[in-house]
Amino acid sequence: MTLNYTDLFIKFFLGMFTLILQINLFGKSNIAPTNAMDQLQNYVLGGIMGGIIYNPNITILQFLLVLIIWTLVVFILKFARDNSVKFRNLINGKPVQVIKNGRVLVDNCMKAGLSANDLMFKLRSQNVFSVEQVKNCIFEQNGQLTVIENDEANIRFPLISDGSVNVDVLELIHHSQDWLDRQVQAAGFNDVDEIFLGEYVNHKVHLIGYSNKGR
Repeated sequence: MTLNYTDLFIKFFLGMFTLILQINLFGKSNIAPTNAMDQLQNYVLGGIMGGIIYNPNITILQFLLVLIIWTLVVFILKFARDNSVKFRNLINGKPVQVIKNGRVLVDNCMKAGLSANDLMFKLRSQNVFSVEQVKNCIFEQNGQLTVIENDEANIRFPLISDGSVNVDVLELIHHSQDWLDRQVQAAGFNDVDEIFLGEYVNHKVHLIGYSNKGR
């Protein structure tokens, strides 16, 4: 079948329009993906545009229906991710502590699929040349390492994010869940679920809620 360049142009326009629409509706994080959901969104949409747009057997209407279906799927997944901590952890995964007080947590490295060569390469890229230099190291969802060296005082990653407590940070700052609950209530929040972002800086807790009130 001869390729119809008019159909090709229309499909290309629809695909680009859908991509722009998704970026503006669902956020710009898929421009620089930091989690599996954003990466998957890019892969599938790229596959739809690259695999279908040049297929003359797929009509414009069929192509449009595929784009609409995928947009609805992305909307449902993102809505579920934003409103459920368990679903968010299932889709995005959780940061994994791989080094603690100069000791490599081998089991955590294996669960995260991080080999010894990969670990040392990522450490060297941050000018860290020995595990003994590291007080704490977190393997992030995007495959990067967040490293705190022994001579650093401040925590580089949040105590609370998206209503979920980072228990590794709690352990690192030598405080308990009960202590954190008291801090949350003292700031005027009922529960950790109401916190958008919580940081521990200079031995103080700074909380930002979904309602924009914070301390």
